[in-house]
Amino acid sequence: MKKKGQIKLSFGMIFSIILIIVFIGFAIYGIKIFLGIGDKTKIALAINNIQEDVNSVYASSQASIVREYSLIDDVEQVCFTEDSVIYFEPLGSGQGVDMVEIKSLKVDEEFCFDVEKNKVKFVIKKDYGDKSVFIGD
Repeated sequence: MKKKGQIKLSFGMIFSIILIIVFIGFAIYGIKIFLGIGDKTKIALAINNIQEDVNSVYASSQASIVREYSLIDDVEQVCFTEDSVIYFEPLGSGQGVDMVEIKSLKVDEEFCFDVEKNKVKFVIKKDYGDKSVFIGD
């Protein structure tokens, strides 16, 4: 007579395994959301810092400052339009912060700055007698 080994899982054990899988799935989803909020915050902070530096230069009669801003991995370029709007390339890499107007800034033509090692660097300047602030290399 041969005896066969049987594995019997009770309903409670199967239900527990399913619950563990569901909890792990929700945990992974929550971590992804949390990391996305961190990236969005970093982008918003960079935009806020750019606006503050432009405001600081605008308030002076003449100034020229070089600033470096930290960004996230996805951003390859920071671009400015003729309407003094900042956006990030590739489009959508700004974590939902698509286009934001930078007040007191004058841009003659659209241009972009390359992001290297998650940082972008440019000069913010205002010459004596100018009513607007300019951004350049």
